[in-house]
Amino acid sequence: MPGVDFAARLLYFSAMTDVVSRCEWGAAPPKLVETFNGPAPFVIIHHSYIPGECHSSSECIKAMQNMQKFHQNDRGWNDIGYSFGVGGDGNIYMGRGFSVIGAHAPRYNDKSVGICLIGDWREKLPPEKMLQAVQKLIQSGVEEGYIAKNYTLLGHRQVRDTECPGQKLFDEIKTWPHFSPHPSGPNDTYRPPS
Repeated sequence: MPGVDFAARLLYFSAMTDVVSRCEWGAAPPKLVETFNGPAPFVIIHHSYIPGECHSSSECIKAMQNMQKFHQNDRGWNDIGYSFGVGGDGNIYMGRGFSVIGAHAPRYNDKSVGICLIGDWREKLPPEKMLQAVQKLIQSGVEEGYIAKNYTLLGHRQVRDTECPGQKLFDEIKTWPHFSPHPSGPNDTYRPPS
């Protein structure tokens, strides 16, 4: 959507993809919003670990609120760290959104979309509807120009010493298009073919 401002593009994206808006999940205002020029060359997958799985919209809203409180109040961040959360209800919850500098993966925050699958995915896979929602979100982000067509997909553990996104989820995303088994760093200019 060339020529359309950032806020209008996000509104259009939300309408097209069943994204639960910040207003709908009761997000507190961000302390600061810093944007970066897109499209983002990286997509980084996370799990929340805590809070655990949510299965209804009310549970997932509470999980998003709890993550935001923890990130803003305990960690002192500007907002919830992730670009988006995905719940066990199959909904996509707007975090910081596209093209906003996150707090989910140091050295990648200003060039990536961070997607958190709410729950602990070390020993079991997220429900299929969650996985499908993540893939839909990525595809929509590519189609709308927020994510590079030849983006690199990574698990959080590949850019930081952590178990995140959990072993089972990490094994799953290894099978997805654009996954890079050996990222060389945020300044890497290599991108998988589109």
